[in-house]
This record gives sequence, C-alpha cells and structure tokens, in this order.
Amino acid sequence: MSSRPRAAWPLVAVFTAGYLAAYLLPTIVGRLSACLGLGPAQAGVVGSALLLSSASAGFALAGRVERYGARGPARAGLALAALGYGCAALTASVPLVVAGVVVGGLGSGTATAVAAAGIAAERDPHRTSSLGLLSVSATAGALYLTIPHLGGGHRLPFASIALVALLVWPATSRLGGSLPAGAATSGRGRLPHRRSGLVLAGGMFVWSMAQNALWGVSSRIGVAQVGLSEVTVGAVFAAALGAGLLGVMGAGMLGARLGRAVPIGLGTTVIAASIVLSSSADDVGSFATGEIVWNTFYPVVLSYLIGLAASLDVRGRWAVLAGSAASVGTACGPVLGSVLSAQAGYAVMGLILGAATLLVAAPVTAVALHTGGRPLVPGSVRRRGGAPAALLAATTGSLPGAVPKLGAPEQAVAEISVPGLRRRLVRSAIRTAGPGQSNVYASTSER
Repeated sequence: MSSRPRAAWPLVAVFTAGYLAAYLLPTIVGRLSACLGLGPAQAGVVGSALLLSSASAGFALAGRVERYGARGPARAGLALAALGYGCAALTASVPLVVAGVVVGGLGSGTATAVAAAGIAAERDPHRTSSLGLLSVSATAGALYLTIPHLGGGHRLPFASIALVALLVWPATSRLGGSLPAGAATSGRGRLPHRRSGLVLAGGMFVWSMAQNALWGVSSRIGVAQVGLSEVTVGAVFAAALGAGLLGVMGAGMLGARLGRAVPIGLGTTVIAASIVLSSSADDVGSFATGEIVWNTFYPVVLSYLIGLAASLDVRGRWAVLAGSAASVGTACGPVLGSVLSAQAGYAVMGLILGAATLLVAAPVTAVALHTGGRPLVPGSVRRRGGAPAALLAATTGSLPGAVPKLGAPEQAVAEISVPGLRRRLVRSAIRTAGPGQSNVYASTSER
C-alpha cells in the first residue's frame, strides 16, 4: 500500500450520508404526524426507532470495520439506507414506513461506523470530523430550505436521504479494501483508555439527550410560550442553522490550538446557559438569541467530542461506541423533553437540562485533559516531554527503529530536574550534532 495519505473527502461523504437522517429528524417526525395521521407521540416513537436502529448498527460494528474492510461495509450501509428510506418514501402504509425506517437506520448507522473508524485513523481526526459536520450541516440546511416549498408529504425527506446515499456510493471506491495498516495493527487487543472511553461515552449519551430534549420541543416553545408564528419560528431555525455552519468552520480553523479541554468545557458551559435562556424566553429576542447561540456552539463541541473519541483508539472503536451512545441519547431526547415540559413547564425543563449539561461537562473535560496527547507527526515536536529527544534522534542518524513511526502516540515522560545538568546536556548535544542540526535541537529544547 502506498505511504501517501488517503484523501479525506470519501470519509466526509460517507459521514454525511450516515448523519443526515438524524439532522432531518424534526422534519421527518413532523411530516409523519401531519401526513400519515400519527399522533405526535407516535411519530416521535418512529423517529426514536430510526435512531436506535442506527445506534445498534454502530455497537455491532465497533472494532470490526478493519476486519471486513472499509469499502464493503460502507457500500452495504449506503445500500440499506437507499433501500429502507426509499421504500418508506414510496408507501403510505404505516407498518411499511416503520420497517423502511428501521432498515434505513441500520444503513445510516453502518455508514457512520465506517466513517468514524476511518476518521480515527486519520492524521488529524478533528479536522476531518469538522469537515464532516460542515458537509452534513450544509446538506441539511439546503434541504430544510428546499423541502417546505416542494410539498410531497412524508415522502420527500425520506427520498432526499435515499438520494444522498446513492450519490455518495461512488466515493466508496476511494476508501480502499481496508483501513490503513496502523489502524489494524496498533489497535489489537483490549480497548485502550477503557475508563476514559466509558466516561466519554456516558457523557456523550447524557449530552446528546439534553440537546435533543430541547430541540424536540423548541418549535412548541416558540409558538406556545413566545407566541410566534410558524413562519417566524422557521426563520429563527434557519438563522440558527446558518450560525451552526459558521461554528463548524470556526472549529475547523481553530483546530488543536487550544487543545480539546478548553473548547469542550467552555462550549458546554455556553450551551447550558443557552438552553436555559431559550426555554425561559418570553419574547422573540431572547428566544432567537438562545437558539442561535446554542446552535453555534453545539457543532463546535460535537466536533471536538468526536475528535476526542477518535484519539482514544486509532482503530476507531471508541469513536464508534461513543457515537452510538450519542445516537441512543439523541433517540431518548425528544421523549424526555416532552415529559419534562408537560410535567414541569418549559422553564423548569430548561433548568434541569442546563444543570445536566453542566454536570456532564466536568467529567468529559477531565477526559480531554487526561488524554490530551496528540500523535507524533511533523509539526507536533514543539511539545513537552520526549519530543526534543525524538527530534535529535531523527536528525543524528540513529539506528532504525529508535524513532517512533509516523503517527505513533507519544509516550508519557516524567521530567526530573537536576540543577545544571540540562544545560550541560544541551551544550554537549550542540557540540556533537552535525552542521545545521544544533540550532534545531536548541530551539526545541527551550521550554
């Protein structure tokens, strides 16, 4: 296999096809209720069945993608998505629609699992996940602006998802028969970072459930509590989706400059405040501010959470497991929002969801701090610990195998301070290094 890195755009395309159904869930549930005679609760159950089906596929494929290769599972997932959602679009029978939704959900989950495993094997998982979120947000935003003007009942959202799956199919030929060799070899054995991974998966479950609990009742807050028309609420949501696109682009440009802990911790705190503001709004200004700020930071934090899960295991198992846990939370969210708003009112619901979001921010941020290392790649040697020694070994012609391979995770290094020893070692290295190497070592030895 060529050592040249594989292009990321096929993974972004498969990621978009897998995530699109979850992004279109509000319009899917709304049209099932309006066009098939289902009650709001029944339509919500169908939407939850879609997401639970997707999550089950992710749990089943965790750690198995490299065994089957990336191309085969991706094509199977896209085929199931096209078949299931296509059948749901072509029938008005409720049992057949539900069956199509379940099959389509399996396809979406399979495609998402393949994309998550591939993103984990990338040199820069956060950049690739940001591109994926940008792509799916733009696609969903275009469909949200287009579908209301075309009619079509419940058929059009399902047909749109099926069409995207078919359009992405040619991109699977660029995935290769398997993931990069490093993903298949270095990830063997038990799951790494098991405690951190479990905390992150549990945190993403609660985090996603809180977000979608509010999202499921946001329209009713705008209409019933604030007194807005459906047209005005739609305009607020369109502005929020546009802000989400800006948020994703900002996250992509920010990259790892601040690490992962700061964006996750600070972003989650802002999200919690936005949830409280939006749910307690009594005028269009506060409602719009809460929704727009919330949707700006939501994809930012999500991109860092996906990147954090990918960094825990290059094989992609934690990325798939954490993503599936988030899908389960997404499925439970609308039910939780409906129950809380009916029993306690929107304002109290917002306080509960905001408090839950703040509580989950602490352990997830701790995971980001604990596992904050990055792969040892060109450009990342300006780090504490053993990076200067690795660079010196690479520039002085040491024995093969003495330097970590490209993409190998850095090892933790405990520094021992001995007065005067560090300066003598640096001077000795400068005297023994060849021409043009002493300045490189000296500059990377500075703290």
